[in-house]
Amino acid sequence: MSTPKATGKISVASVSDRGLNPKRPLNEDAFLTEPARGIFVVADGVGGAEAGEVASATAVDVLKQAFQEPLADSDDAEDVMELAIQRANTSIHQMALEQPRLLSMATTVVALHLDGRAATFGHVGDSRLYRLTPDGKLLRETEDHSIVEEEVRAGRMTPEQAANHPSKNVISRALGAEASVEADMKTTEVEDGSTFLLCTDGITRHIPDNELRELLMSGQGAEAICAEMKQRCFQRGAEDNLTAVIVQVGTPKSASPAIDDERTVEARLESVPTASLPATSETRLTPPSRIAFPGPEAQPATASASANASKISSTGGRPVLRFFVFLLFIAVAGGAFYGGMRYQKSLAVENSAMSQPTPDDRTATFEKKRAAVDAGGQNWLADNLPVQLSKEGIAKATESKDSEFLYLYGRALMLGGNHREAMQAFDLALANLRPESKAKLTLDQELKLAGAAAALKSKPKAGSQEAAMAEQKALRILDDLLSLKGSGGQ
Repeated sequence: MSTPKATGKISVASVSDRGLNPKRPLNEDAFLTEPARGIFVVADGVGGAEAGEVASATAVDVLKQAFQEPLADSDDAEDVMELAIQRANTSIHQMALEQPRLLSMATTVVALHLDGRAATFGHVGDSRLYRLTPDGKLLRETEDHSIVEEEVRAGRMTPEQAANHPSKNVISRALGAEASVEADMKTTEVEDGSTFLLCTDGITRHIPDNELRELLMSGQGAEAICAEMKQRCFQRGAEDNLTAVIVQVGTPKSASPAIDDERTVEARLESVPTASLPATSETRLTPPSRIAFPGPEAQPATASASANASKISSTGGRPVLRFFVFLLFIAVAGGAFYGGMRYQKSLAVENSAMSQPTPDDRTATFEKKRAAVDAGGQNWLADNLPVQLSKEGIAKATESKDSEFLYLYGRALMLGGNHREAMQAFDLALANLRPESKAKLTLDQELKLAGAAAALKSKPKAGSQEAAMAEQKALRILDDLLSLKGSGGQ
């Protein structure tokens, strides 16, 4: 894509905080700001504790890798971003199926890519992207993927009903909640003087759109605006993790903060209770959305329940019945989500077991060998290293040409804490996979190889969470490739 270059420089600022809620001791949000590559991302993890944190970090990492190099003229930023979002979804979903502690984890994501005057947006969930034009119009470029928002868009629920609905924290799309996901994509032209805001619902549940416009047009620097957002959220309870990224293209044109909603806020603004806001604040907010809910199959029943709840609510004379309908709705939605996730996991385990060849002493499967390593890395090395050296007629393990052995050897070293030599073994395993495949790797496998190599070569600080995630990602990808190879795949 060839577009005229914007003349103004890009200024960026960000804020991220766990908030004040004692039930949320960790910040499960993640974000990325890389002006040199024009990529900016915000993700809001779902699943609690470590799970949500892993999901959001994975989404950010995959998008970062996708835009690590400048796009060629033949590349389409929208296609690159959408592919990255799909890859992130697959990665998160697979981790959740394979690791019980990560079961039900997911994340929202909203991403912005700037290339000259072209701005590309992609999002899944209820994290938002706003654009303030040089003439002062605040445009919400994303639509929340939440149960109540979709009911409002369909005309089956009013904004007021949505704001007080018991399922206002249920999102209808999230990365990792299902095996596939639909991302909303858009590309538009950017003018110098424009400002973008990417944020999680920890911001928008406390700061309405009219206040966001006021802040973005205040004439303050981006850092000061971020600080003010955090302060206002804290004044109003900061019930959730909060993250905001501000991207200013050129010099923003400040103007009077007076609001004319008909003219300046070209998006629907929902009403919520005013208890947590100052009396002078406008109270148009979007209800918070925090629970990942798997999509199409469960949505018709959900929509019907929502419509029924709205209908009962409008009568005003049956509060007990309304309460029980709401309880039933929550039970059905929660049961569908957790039941679906557990069924997918059990199905994956069952299918995996059915596909395994019957092992014997001579031809143990790759999975059995990996389990032996995990049961005791040092014992595995003592039993298998001499045999492999003799078999290949080599003096040391790193001279081996057997990618499966190199991987198992590296895994044993890593479990024993020898990360440096483990990384070397993994690199050699990757190098030997390619010639053994006789140039018949599929595009999907090529992408997996590239992802594993990037994780291994990122060289994060040993013992850090980043290092653990890089190792985990590389092990998962190599497991997949070596399992295919061991079962006769390419």
